[in-house]
Amino acid sequence: MKLSVNHLKRYKEIAFLLWKYGRSDLVKNMGMDEPYDPEKEGKKIGNATPDQLADDLEAMGPTYIKIGQVLAGRPDLLPHAYQEALTRLQDKVTPFPYEEVEKIVMNELGVRISKAFSRFDPAPLAAASLGQVHAAALRDGREVVVKVQRPGIRAQIAEDFEVLAEIAGFLDEHTSAGSRYRFQTVLEEFRLTIQQELNYENEAQNLVTVGKNLQEFSLITVPQPVLDYSTRSVLTMDCVQGRKITAISPLARLDIDGAVLVEELFKAYLKQVLVDGIFHADPHPGNVFLTSDNRIALLDLGMVGHTAPGMQENLLKLLLAVSEGKGEEAAEIVIRISEKLSAFDPAELRRKISQLILMRRDQGLESIKAGQALLDVSTIARDNGLFVPSELTLLGKTLLQLDEIGRILDPAFDPNASIRRNVTDLMARRMKKDISQGSIFSSLLELKDFTTQLPGRLNRVLDAVTNAEVEVKVKSVDARIILDGMQKIANRITTGLVLAALIVGAALMMRIETPFSLFGYPGIAILCFLAAAAGGFWLVINIFIQDRRSKKKCS
Repeated sequence: MKLSVNHLKRYKEIAFLLWKYGRSDLVKNMGMDEPYDPEKEGKKIGNATPDQLADDLEAMGPTYIKIGQVLAGRPDLLPHAYQEALTRLQDKVTPFPYEEVEKIVMNELGVRISKAFSRFDPAPLAAASLGQVHAAALRDGREVVVKVQRPGIRAQIAEDFEVLAEIAGFLDEHTSAGSRYRFQTVLEEFRLTIQQELNYENEAQNLVTVGKNLQEFSLITVPQPVLDYSTRSVLTMDCVQGRKITAISPLARLDIDGAVLVEELFKAYLKQVLVDGIFHADPHPGNVFLTSDNRIALLDLGMVGHTAPGMQENLLKLLLAVSEGKGEEAAEIVIRISEKLSAFDPAELRRKISQLILMRRDQGLESIKAGQALLDVSTIARDNGLFVPSELTLLGKTLLQLDEIGRILDPAFDPNASIRRNVTDLMARRMKKDISQGSIFSSLLELKDFTTQLPGRLNRVLDAVTNAEVEVKVKSVDARIILDGMQKIANRITTGLVLAALIVGAALMMRIETPFSLFGYPGIAILCFLAAAAGGFWLVINIFIQDRRSKKKCS
């Protein structure tokens, strides 16, 4: 494959990263003109530790920092030590200079910072892969935070994804890992997610939508955007006074009712996923705050997940099956919602998922981590020839992060019991949502069409029956097997008729005297009897042997 200078440089950086962390099997298949040899580049492995991986990804730029952030929440892809190391990429990235911040804000809002804000802190509160956050105050004294996008980030990410798309396409075609994981599909979903995050107007709308959906939860708050001060690259929103969940000391936990908080949080997320169809998809501890009035604030809604109504019902059934320890039921749901690949092995899939769920059930349902269980189920499905929908993996990751937050607020929290407690309310909400005014009118219109067109359709059916125009078409699952079976039946019937004809003919010829005789009887008649006897014996033996073979195949 012919690569530009910039693309070749990126190829080599990615190849070295894969080679350094033990995936040289993928490096050999990346499609470069010559096999990658780090020794020729003067590079050495050095200290390939989890912390070093975080440093390497940060050095490669925002796209790879974002990949590191995603991997930090995926225990199905990375060991725990690497996840821990990558968590620092969630909000401890090197910030860009304040001069750039001033320039971007002025270009986006059309006014200088000093005109738009009465106060704007030069030092950022936090810096991430795509932008950084500054504390500020509006002219009316309202405390806000301003999220400013990194300069030139869109062009850089677009170029990085061109390289990654070429590598992913080559791996999908030339490696077993590619055919199983479908790197191109995963990468495309990731690219669309980042594109959404790069448009802060989308995040502002997400804040409004999720905030409205969660209004009924008094212990949960979502900061609202200041739309007049928000654009594609600048987002101004309410300032949340509080601290990260992970920063709460054991002494401070005594002043809050952790059990009530985490129950409310878990119920709110179940409603988002299984009723609303849009949910905050990145609730890592850095994005979940405990406010000064002891409520939970959900921050950074750039990454949201969406679930269609049909998928919502299947995910609800799967969550119930996992929480109740029903392995076979969980396996059937996963098969139903996934795409079957050529290597699909249903028996092995059912056995492994049932074994996983039963093993965890024996340890106690309260010890099952719902998120981890969903990710494990996804991994088993992928390893046995299924391509699971991204909604399942995203839900597993989200619930796993919620499990972590739940155990911080209340170590005794049982997510599976919470699912079972809230399932009745969730199902009632889903039914109420389905029976909306619009759906009722739609059903009535369909009923009207059915009743008005029914007489005409019945007349056409009756006319077709009267005129002998009705045809029955049978679509066989495997026509060759059926035809072979019918041919065997026809052959046996034909053989039986020939043998019967020989016997009848021999009996009639027994009355005719002939010069040739056997055993004192007419010879031709005796030969016909012997041929019929031999044919009958052969037919019985043949039927017996074929029946035995059929039984063995079925068993």
